[in-house]
Amino acid sequence: MADVPRPGGPGTAHVPGTRTPEHPGDAPGRGSTARPGAASGPGAAPYGPGTAPDRPGAAPSGSRAPQGTGTPRGPRSVPGWLWSLPPVAALALVFLYPLALVVQQSFSPENGGGAFDAYASVFRSHSFREALGTTVWLAAGATVGCLVLGFVLALIIAFVPFPGARAVAKFIDVFLSFPSFLITLALLFIYGTVGMANGLWTDVSGSAEGPFHFLTTPWGVLLAEITYFTPFVMRPLLAAFSQLDTAQLEVASSLGAKPARIIRRVILPEALPALAAGGSLVLVMCLNEFGIVLFTGAKDVTTLPMLVYGKAILESDYSAACVVAVVNIAISVGLFGLYRVVSKRAGA
Repeated sequence: MADVPRPGGPGTAHVPGTRTPEHPGDAPGRGSTARPGAASGPGAAPYGPGTAPDRPGAAPSGSRAPQGTGTPRGPRSVPGWLWSLPPVAALALVFLYPLALVVQQSFSPENGGGAFDAYASVFRSHSFREALGTTVWLAAGATVGCLVLGFVLALIIAFVPFPGARAVAKFIDVFLSFPSFLITLALLFIYGTVGMANGLWTDVSGSAEGPFHFLTTPWGVLLAEITYFTPFVMRPLLAAFSQLDTAQLEVASSLGAKPARIIRRVILPEALPALAAGGSLVLVMCLNEFGIVLFTGAKDVTTLPMLVYGKAILESDYSAACVVAVVNIAISVGLFGLYRVVSKRAGA
């Protein structure tokens, strides 16, 4: 078998102008006839630009990719309304379903009759009209008292420097977490029949009993509600006062304005949105207050929540109780809508 001539060995033709590599795989040197841009080095593919072999699934060399094609998209994302279904279903099951049962029961009298017979019977009753009037005037009176007292206390805390003002402001935040019956019990210890005030009076005067018996009257309920709900007005007021530019107060004071005029012309306009928001919230909460009326022991004070309790628990008249509850819910939802509108305009 004839020997295969080795490169550069005997019998190999030499082309002028070229240099023979000393080892196989060496890159062509200067004067080589290799095309510019060709890859070099061991294992390098001897292809120039545009001549690389096609990869599996890739477009042929030198061809342009079709317009509008790119990386394939993954699976489509789940619509947002599907994510909201579980929490909405949970809320409907926990809150809306019991309310729906109450409304249904109000239209289904236990002793038979028409759907609106229970409503007609409740609306004709003197106890319902009296409870509705008591609820409205107590809620309105407590709201006015909270607005006046809360505005005065917020002014003192915000603009009258005294030691412990910051601690008092922090205590207001803590006070908001207290249950309403706790405040009522505190008032009972002070103004109750055997409370501290009556005990001090009997010790000093020698009387058999003290003069303070108002806590079991509507005025005692009103005092308890004002005491408990005033911080709900102070909290937004303090937030509004913290945003007030003190330069306006300094300019008004330097021009000779009295404190009352500064409050009326500078501070009050800035506080009106916060007052409206806090007052709306207090009005809604007072309409639904049950614990304060119950713990004061005011037997002659019947509000709508107390009437629901009496009809359902004491008289076992569930249809009438549900009617009163529906009326209470309708009033509360309407006032809550008003509160949301006022809060939105106030930026709360």
